[in-house]
Amino acid sequence: MRAADRGHTRWGIVLPFLALPVVVLGVLIVGLFLWAWSDDDGTRSGAAATVPCTEALAYGAAERPVTATAGAHDCTVQRGIDTSYSAVLRMPREDVRDWLRTTYPNAPEPRTGGVCGALCLDVTHEDGLPGTAEAHVVQVRVEYENAETALVRFSAFTM
Repeated sequence: MRAADRGHTRWGIVLPFLALPVVVLGVLIVGLFLWAWSDDDGTRSGAAATVPCTEALAYGAAERPVTATAGAHDCTVQRGIDTSYSAVLRMPREDVRDWLRTTYPNAPEPRTGGVCGALCLDVTHEDGLPGTAEAHVVQVRVEYENAETALVRFSAFTM
């Protein structure tokens, strides 16, 4: 047997064993890139996505008031390190305080005036946020648009 024949035989056996890890690693890397690019709504990268208002409110253990209205894109979620849901609702001014009291019965009274607008409420698990809330903090900011209508900005997020 010649020396050239022996070398060729040895590489014929060793080469598949060396190529297998390279192929497996290549498939894993390509799969990782395809998985990362397949994030349709972009919420993992911080972009806001429209969600049903019931989902946004439920994250903060709230229900949509019967008298409230919301536009098609007024309720969103944004995911990154933390998760943040928001909802913008319009409702009769006279219903806002009752809705807040019913939704967060153990929370402090809403603040009025100052930089917060007509009403502000900040609720955490330590001061009245129900145990059913997935959020760590709920913030409600209310502005009176006119004598009958209030604009309610609801935020529920983790920290």
